[in-house]
Parts: sequence; C-alpha cells; structure tokens
Amino acid sequence: MSRTATEARHGDAEGLDARPSHEILALLAQGQQAASKAVDAAIPAIDDAASLASQALRSGGKLVYVGAGSSGLMAMADALELPGTYGIAKTQITILLAGGVASLSDLAGSPEDDVEQAKRDAAAITADDCVLCVSASGSTPYVVAVAEAARQRGAKVVALANNPGAKLFASADVSILLQTPPEVIAGSTRMGAGTAQKIAFNMLSTLVGVKLGHVHDGHMVNLHPDNEKLRIRAARMVSEIAGVGVDEASRHLEKASGSVKIAVLLARGAADAASARDLLARSGDALRPALADLEQTRSTGFHKRA
Repeated sequence: MSRTATEARHGDAEGLDARPSHEILALLAQGQQAASKAVDAAIPAIDDAASLASQALRSGGKLVYVGAGSSGLMAMADALELPGTYGIAKTQITILLAGGVASLSDLAGSPEDDVEQAKRDAAAITADDCVLCVSASGSTPYVVAVAEAARQRGAKVVALANNPGAKLFASADVSILLQTPPEVIAGSTRMGAGTAQKIAFNMLSTLVGVKLGHVHDGHMVNLHPDNEKLRIRAARMVSEIAGVGVDEASRHLEKASGSVKIAVLLARGAADAASARDLLARSGDALRPALADLEQTRSTGFHKRA
C-alpha cells in the first residue's frame, strides 16, 4: 500500500468492477461524503487563510491561485467566480496553472513537473500578494516551486493539501490539511480530494467576502449585475434589505450604477450617490456600519463628508 493516503487503495474497493452499478454508485457517494467531512478539522486554518487573503486584497495586493491538473481546476473555478460574486477587481486575481491555459484542453501531466516554468510564472507575485497553492499530494513540483518562490518574494503563502506532512506545507504561512481517506478509485484525486478542495475553496473565498464587507445578511451585496438574472437578484436584495418595493429598488439601482450597497443607502435615505459612497468609505466598504452611520446622521441632522 502507498504511504500516502491520496495514492492508497480503498479498503472496500475489492471486486468493485464486478459489482452491480447501484452498489458502485453507493460506494462512490460514501467516498464523497467522507471526503467532505475532512474539511471540518481544517476550519481554523481556513479562517487564518481568509484573514491573510482579505488583508492582501484590502491593501491592494492580489490573490494568486496556483495548481496543476484537477487541483488546478478547483483553484481556477474559485478564482473565476470572485469578480462576479463579490466584485473583486479582476486585476487582483491571478491564476497560475501548470502548463498554462493550453493545459486545460487535455490536462497533460508533464507540466506539473516543470519547476523552471514555475519560477518564471512566479515573477508575477509581489510581497503584497496572498498565494493560494493547492496540490492533493502536497508534492507537485510546479506548485511547490511557486510556493517557495512566493515566500522568497515576501508574499503570504497558503497551502492546501490532502496528505499530512506535505512538502508544500514547508513554505506556507497557513497550512490547510484536508485529510481525505483513500479514493475508491486509487489515486483518482479529482474525486474525494477534489471535493474537499472545492469545499475548502468555497468556504475560504466566501469568508474573504464577508471580511471585506461584501456580504450582508447572507446577500452578496458587492456582486456585479452584468446580466438580466443578476439585475433581478440585485433588485430583490435592495428590496429586502432596505424594505422597499422591487420597482423602487430598481430605480435606486439605476441611480447607483448597479451598486447594491449604494442603492440600499439611497433607499434608506442617503441624499445622493456621492453621499452614499462617503458613508461606505468611512465604513470600510461594509454596508451594516454604513447603514448605522446613515441612521445616526439622519437622527442628528449632521453629515460630515469623508
């Protein structure tokens, strides 16, 4: 048996290919469920990682996602969602994949061993950045090399891996161990390990959104409404948070150029969009304290521009 869990053989996989389909699927489902439970033990580390990531974004740095193969796909999926979901500038998100974008067509394995390319790719990293490196084994040469280079450049490094004692953790400021059990199909880390990685990335980036003030009562109030579905969602958010009708919410959104936060403040009595922006500037771009500031301003009749 392999010494690493991500390559080990699953104890219940004997005769798997000879079993009825429903039994195979039940075992696969159990493997996914067991993998998801592995995230629970990583919650403190994910919290620490979200703090580093939000600090980097707040200070003008980037989030740099680094991966190879299926782990790289998990990283990329999370990264690509952030501008639309939480309004994080695209210039603050960088994705480094072994083999580059060209690797997405076939996910060839050889680029993950290219340490020299990793060093070249790491030139995009600055000391202001937070670098999120993911590898199921924790030993992928490309990812390890980027992590080492990022640390040398003074960036904060977060490492996600599914094996304890992973080499990747040596360069990390925060290590997120997702200790998933052996895969039902040995070594197929796109399954259980990938599921745990996806959950961890979802949790991490969502908490980053919360820490940056982009979540209010479970609403993504910094989303970028660039299609009809999202414009409808934005209007409903303004309606629910501000306590106004959807039509009125839509009118405020037009005045706010699509900003949910500004539209809510307008609906709650801010004089104009500029005043709403001042309130948000004083609150660190968080809606709740901005609303409290607005309420205090209205009750005292005093308004100070930021």
